[in-house]
Amino acid sequence: MPGKMKTAASVICIVVFIGMGIAWMGPESAFAQEGVRVGLNYPKTGPYSVQGLAQLRAAEMAVLEINEAGGIMGRPVELVIRDSESRPEVATRNVAEMIDSHGCQMIFGGSSSAVAIAGGNAAKSRGKIYFGTLTYSNETTGEEAHKYMFRECYNAWMGARVLSYYLREKYLANRRYFYITADYTWGRTTEESIRKFSNTSNERRHKSALTPFPGATAEDFKKALAEAEAEKPDVLVLVLFGNDMATALRLATEMGLKSRVEAVVVPNLTLGMAESCGPQVMEGVIGALPWSWNVPYEFGYEKGKRFVEKFAARHNAYPSTSAASAYTILYQYKDAVERAGSFDSRAVIASLEGHRFSLLKDEQMWRDFDHQCIQTVYAVRCKPASEVMKDRFRQDYFEIVNQMTGQEAARNRFNWEHLRRKAGKPVELEW
Repeated sequence: MPGKMKTAASVICIVVFIGMGIAWMGPESAFAQEGVRVGLNYPKTGPYSVQGLAQLRAAEMAVLEINEAGGIMGRPVELVIRDSESRPEVATRNVAEMIDSHGCQMIFGGSSSAVAIAGGNAAKSRGKIYFGTLTYSNETTGEEAHKYMFRECYNAWMGARVLSYYLREKYLANRRYFYITADYTWGRTTEESIRKFSNTSNERRHKSALTPFPGATAEDFKKALAEAEAEKPDVLVLVLFGNDMATALRLATEMGLKSRVEAVVVPNLTLGMAESCGPQVMEGVIGALPWSWNVPYEFGYEKGKRFVEKFAARHNAYPSTSAASAYTILYQYKDAVERAGSFDSRAVIASLEGHRFSLLKDEQMWRDFDHQCIQTVYAVRCKPASEVMKDRFRQDYFEIVNQMTGQEAARNRFNWEHLRRKAGKPVELEW
């Protein structure tokens, strides 16, 4: 065991048992003995820790509900938790340990695409399913896709489609963009996608600066923002996430750069990111997301409303996109196992492929050829600070300004196969 413990930050070994609303009953309890373990590989520490906490809270809520209703095929769910630190090498080690030492049948988690891809590959090598929560890189269900990886959230391509449509309508031709981008798979593919759909592919006119990930410092962001300021752009695009985005946007505000551009765009927004900045800094910022707590209320999704209200009652806060993704994944795994009548990964995968469902929003679908979850996506603009402050939790940040169906937003099969061939990958997902 000492060789596996590493550090408290890198590997957090917690097994949470929640069974039918009652306490652990010891080895004499057949129900306790036959529990099914699932692993949450999430960022407890690091730049995406706020999104990680939301995943954990929603996962614990889903497990409690599932166990109160009889578990999965009569077996209680046990949640095995690890801290990925948003580092691929830590994620790989975590997944191996959760499956090899704790017998986890399924792993889920994310907030970094590099982590999700690494964790998914470790799960694949052991014949287990990996569900990505917040993993927006196109590569997760593109070049790096395989049979054992499923992505619940949208991808960079889908977010860029809905966001760029709004940007083209609102900010017309001849606007100059400047991109500040996290230097890893999510950042690069997100910038590429935004450039494509906003007609800003000319890098001499629409310049960019890369920032390290993980480990970027305030000085890294100051340097990138200074480069942006020198170019005098009309639109500043921060392809950053979590605490990194919050740091960069606060600095841009302090420098006066935010007030000197027509728009600040954050391609992938979450409630936690908005809160990290605060309502004054976030005012007017434009972004995209696959779900927000206000979506069920604006469009009348009753299950989504119940989720929001139950989460809010437990935590005195609204659930974020990250929370909704973790919650949805656990219910989708339960339903797939029960449709398959088995915990066998291949049987569960067959049950998921092509399956349509509605839970917290309108209909979603696990696409069979790439395992991307196809769903409605939204462009949002952050509300004035005065409106945010009127909310009971001061969390009413997002005004929905555009939406697009999943079929319209997603890369089609023809383009997906072209991408796979270009990368030297087969057009049928590999086991």
